[in-house]
Amino acid sequence: MPVHFLTAEQAAQYGRYVGEPSSAQLAQYFFLDDADRAFLRPLRQAETRWGCAVQLGTIRFLGTFVDDATNVPASILTYVAKQLDLTAPPMDIGRYWHGRTHWHHQDAIVRQYHYHAFDAQPWHWRFVRWLYTRAWTAAERPSVLFDQATAYLLDQKILLPGVSTLTRLVAQVRDRTQARLWRRLAAMPDAAQRDQLASWLQAPAPGRPTPLDDLRHPPTRISRTGFREAAERLNILQTVHSERWDLHALPTARIQALARLAATARAQTVERLTPERRVATLVAFAAVFHQTAQDDFFELFDRFLGEHWGRATRQQAQSRLRTLRDLDTAAQVCREACAILLQEGTPDARIRDAVWAKIPKATLQTAVATINQVTQSAAASDEQHAVAAVYPILRPVMTWWRQHLVWEATPAGKAALERWDFVRRYWGEPRSRWQTAPTTGLPVAWRAVIRDEKGRIHPAAYTVWAVYSAWEALRRHDLYHPGSPRFGDPRAQLLQGPAWDAAKPHVLRILSWSAEPAEALAPLEQALDIAYRQTAGHWDANPAVRLESGVLRPRVVLTPLDRLEESATLRALRQQVNDRLPQPTLPELLLEVQQWTGFAEAFTHVSEGGDRIQDLALSVCAVLLTQACNIGLNPVVNPNVPALARDRLTWIAQNYVRADTLAAANATLVDYHGQLPLAQQWGSGEVASADGMRFVVPVRTLHAGSNPKYFGMGRGVTYYNFVSDQFSGFHALVGAGTLRDSLVVLEGLLEQTSGLHPHEIMTDTAGYSDLIFGLFGLLGYQFSPRLADLGDARFWRIATDADYGVLNDLARARIRVDLIQRHWEDMLRVAGSLKWGTVNATALIQTLQRGGRPTVLGRAIGELGRIYKTRYLLAYLDDEGYRRRILTQLNRGEARHGLARAVFYGKRGELHQAYREGQEDQLSALGLVVNAMVLWNTRYMGVTVDALREEGVAIDETDLSRLSPLGHDHITMLGQYSFHVPESVAQGRLRPLTRPTRR
Repeated sequence: MPVHFLTAEQAAQYGRYVGEPSSAQLAQYFFLDDADRAFLRPLRQAETRWGCAVQLGTIRFLGTFVDDATNVPASILTYVAKQLDLTAPPMDIGRYWHGRTHWHHQDAIVRQYHYHAFDAQPWHWRFVRWLYTRAWTAAERPSVLFDQATAYLLDQKILLPGVSTLTRLVAQVRDRTQARLWRRLAAMPDAAQRDQLASWLQAPAPGRPTPLDDLRHPPTRISRTGFREAAERLNILQTVHSERWDLHALPTARIQALARLAATARAQTVERLTPERRVATLVAFAAVFHQTAQDDFFELFDRFLGEHWGRATRQQAQSRLRTLRDLDTAAQVCREACAILLQEGTPDARIRDAVWAKIPKATLQTAVATINQVTQSAAASDEQHAVAAVYPILRPVMTWWRQHLVWEATPAGKAALERWDFVRRYWGEPRSRWQTAPTTGLPVAWRAVIRDEKGRIHPAAYTVWAVYSAWEALRRHDLYHPGSPRFGDPRAQLLQGPAWDAAKPHVLRILSWSAEPAEALAPLEQALDIAYRQTAGHWDANPAVRLESGVLRPRVVLTPLDRLEESATLRALRQQVNDRLPQPTLPELLLEVQQWTGFAEAFTHVSEGGDRIQDLALSVCAVLLTQACNIGLNPVVNPNVPALARDRLTWIAQNYVRADTLAAANATLVDYHGQLPLAQQWGSGEVASADGMRFVVPVRTLHAGSNPKYFGMGRGVTYYNFVSDQFSGFHALVGAGTLRDSLVVLEGLLEQTSGLHPHEIMTDTAGYSDLIFGLFGLLGYQFSPRLADLGDARFWRIATDADYGVLNDLARARIRVDLIQRHWEDMLRVAGSLKWGTVNATALIQTLQRGGRPTVLGRAIGELGRIYKTRYLLAYLDDEGYRRRILTQLNRGEARHGLARAVFYGKRGELHQAYREGQEDQLSALGLVVNAMVLWNTRYMGVTVDALREEGVAIDETDLSRLSPLGHDHITMLGQYSFHVPESVAQGRLRPLTRPTRR
């Protein structure tokens, strides 16, 4: 039973003051209201009233009383004394603690304020029940569960027990829930299924991988071989028949954690587990990875068809371009012949002779043949070319598609599903069987290709059309696989029925919406009207904007922003700060930041074990550095240091560094950085930008896409990261190829777990749409894209009779308020589902957009988005400061990308990860290391600024706000990596600033 999951520092801080409380904490826990003063009034001496009040605030703040009076911060003593009309603390707090008076006060506080002893019933039983339920449903590491338990005790006014008592109870409860989960999972398979699962751990021959090793990884080839491998993997997982197991009553998070252990640990490690735990782990793996393998097959289908269909389209266009020169030459020959034919002076009998004299007959015949060939080729439709190019590629893989491409359909996708099911059933049958194929929704362009002159259906053409329509429906989520996280039905994941009824009041309160649409829209209509009138009133005085005549409506022309010049004082301050910064190596920097923040404590073993291993932080920092710098383990391996031995680092990388631990560690850095005074000078954390970095992926992989602009002839991924106005990166997503910003930015906002809560997001133009503005507005966010061209932007109004002066011709389009009102309930349900995390934002957006043909609900949300978009456009035109804020924040994101490029220097900056998880983990490690560098720079820059002020240097606040913590010239990232810090730093002190050389 692991009970040593807390570090010595965490255990020492339990139930004690750690540093000075903030002003907000003083006000929340140590403010004395009338009831508190009435409780203190019977105490005759001011000293005892003061001491009792300090204890009252202490139990509220810590959940217990302190034994050591010297642990109480001076700010608390002073704050309480002032409330009791004492000019200063009346005595040494230690004198109050000496004797029995403070014990009597503690008893009185417990009785008066209804606190309960830890072992008092029924409160102890309720706490254990809550703790068991929490441990059963959430796959949280022991330290997190310990913190949650402490918060519960504080909230329920249960006095904190000793640290060893609570750690033992947490460990016991976790052990009980784990044993229960293992027991229930192990009882699900029958004898044949157990034998099948056990066979996955046996290698077919010495030195060969086990079946479990093969089942962990998805295919990497977008080809026939890839489909064969994907089908074989899926077939093996299907032989266990995991769909027969009823897992609905078991916590999903715990099952996924067990599956992650099987997916990460060596097969020999899984085999050494106790029999019950081993079977439970394999059952969880089979259940989770059956769906994962199915999704991987769907993704392979999507990537395969997208790649080959796009190639066929490009080849057709290139073929057409290649014939243009021949067509031009032939047309010139015919033009010359026609010119002779049209000459009036040439007798009709001599026409042929005149033509042959200038143009040989063979040349003219060749020209006519060329024109005939080219025009016949051009007359062939795109669909005919698609059938000719794509069908030969489909035939070799159709056997696997028929077996594994099994979907369900929404009403909008039923026709596509009927076509695909027909192809699955009659593939390879005689042509006569295809004449009953369903043709509902057959487009005119396809009709001439699928049916011949007698109206008979051509199987090959019908197959291509059925596959193409199924592919489009899958991308719109009109075809889906139940339970799939990537290819499921987002509509089924929306809150509905009793769940929505229970959540609705909370959604309305959190998002500040009214259930009545007219009441909810009234403030928006008023705000839109004010924005129009304000912009119109400032128009003549705004030299940056003007209207020009357009074809359908006036066009807005906006003058680009001038470059913001740097003052001499800013350049001098930047130089002074840079000259004084210490010059650490990157390993030293990571260890120093770890000492400040303890971010390495977020890295726990994949098995959820709670015991801490010696020098874990050192090993974690070494692994993070190798991944962030893209250099492999060799440069950091040191056989003489156990924590840096190769086997140890490999074990740490496999078992500790993963998506959830990286996210938790990054959140620790972001939260620490946000509390630094200099970071708060740069921003409040309420504004953020989102942009993508591109990485070439030279290895064979399914999770990479092509884009010649960014990846040349190769393929790559986009690392889409979110940067706060404090320069910290608080979340990131990885996508194959290039991503549309507007599709993923909302998903990233809703998923992030840091302490920052940005409400305004700035992006590049990113193909923004009315729907995106509507969803952002529903959720209380401001979407602020940087616009490259406003000329074609449409401005919308609600009040048709309002006079907006110069903007009247611009604001002709009317918002359909009636559509919003009819669907207001469903729009709130969408917002609540997104906020509650029951549905993936990107998948929902794709469903609502339906490939450019939005659903009725999508159109209603788009109408709401037109209100927000128009208000944004008016502010963008009217306020130069707003435009500059957007530009400044986006520049911060791009500068951070530059720092990330400098860190990720190994292997030519290319990402050599074949699997999605590996890509996400390595780029998340890069983001974490960049955040560590930003935090280190920010803290030392703050110390430098304080030192300059002490020397009498006048510093302008405006100049301070324009400093950046993204410099890296003073940080050594190349050379020999030594994970050793100076003794003074190891003791918790900061490095001395560099003494600047005289200039």
